[in-house]
Amino acid sequence: MSDVKSLFETAFLGSTTLDNRVGVAPMTRISATAEGLATNQMRAYYTSFARGGFSLIITEGIYTDDKSSPGYIYQPGIINKEQTEAWRKVVDSVHQAGTKIVAQIMHTGALVHGNPFGHASIGPSAVQPKGEKSETYEGTGPYPMPKEATKEEITEVITGFVNAAKRTQAAGFDGIEIHGANGYLLDEFLTDYTNQRTDEYGGSTENRVRLLVEVSKAIREAVGPDFTVGIRISQAKVNDQTHKWAGKEKDAEIIFGRLGQAGLDFIHVTEYEAWKPAFDTGGLSLAALAKKYGKLPVIANGHLENPEKANKIIANGEADVVTLGKGALANHEWVTKVKNGKALATFNPEEVLKPNAKIKAFEV
Repeated sequence: MSDVKSLFETAFLGSTTLDNRVGVAPMTRISATAEGLATNQMRAYYTSFARGGFSLIITEGIYTDDKSSPGYIYQPGIINKEQTEAWRKVVDSVHQAGTKIVAQIMHTGALVHGNPFGHASIGPSAVQPKGEKSETYEGTGPYPMPKEATKEEITEVITGFVNAAKRTQAAGFDGIEIHGANGYLLDEFLTDYTNQRTDEYGGSTENRVRLLVEVSKAIREAVGPDFTVGIRISQAKVNDQTHKWAGKEKDAEIIFGRLGQAGLDFIHVTEYEAWKPAFDTGGLSLAALAKKYGKLPVIANGHLENPEKANKIIANGEADVVTLGKGALANHEWVTKVKNGKALATFNPEEVLKPNAKIKAFEV
């Protein structure tokens, strides 16, 4: 195997120290209880990655309120004491195995497959989402038309993120990741065609990134300076895999520049292939653009299960940490295998996603 030493260096994300530079990407699983409680099965699932050598685990997206934030039936939440305590069992188990764990907190926005509280979906504007629901997550047909979020509802969204962040601290997590990617609510505000607003949250790129910045700043104020806080950003969405920012690098400069000044400790970018230029005009990868303009540690995600590719994006200075989705699912001990020069298994959905196991996990 070629040189992969960069993968095994120490890394720092805010106050969180990582023993190596390889993490598990957040993946939707829908294996919580109907009440949104993390289960023993989930505890075993996350702990298996910790035992396999990953230095960082970012959880599946966790909903933040009992209104419009959930997007899936059997999605976990962190909105009350019971859900917080259920997550604590997962966190404690992962810590005992020697790994750091970060909670990804999210508001689904318009891409709702099912809301256990029965609330209608909201978005920045009443724009019909592209594509259809995924059968993987027990959905069929088109997404419902979202209601345009009022100013009061935007305030409630921010409050939900803040309250969820406080509960992640109470549960013992090492930090949080704000889900600002993949077509969910915060990304819907960032995206030109889903955001048709004419107020301070719509129009220019500066306005469309405003909610992401406000959520980031509010969370930082709530959790204090010593709790690790990051955000996930993408161009593509689960329902629009080929989307690119219209302003290309200028958009990247504005988006990453504003986020870099919002009190965050890292930016996690995901692309289909993380090492490729972000735009069809060539130039830098999205990870490198986040590094250039955000001036924060960057986590890169996107088909980096090949150790040489993963090592190269770190060695080149484009990213500080890489996260794996399908590569981790196929190899819960990916880090240990690579360190010892052992062969890696190829991702096979039929083997990894057992029909009766209710561990339905794809990278999002």
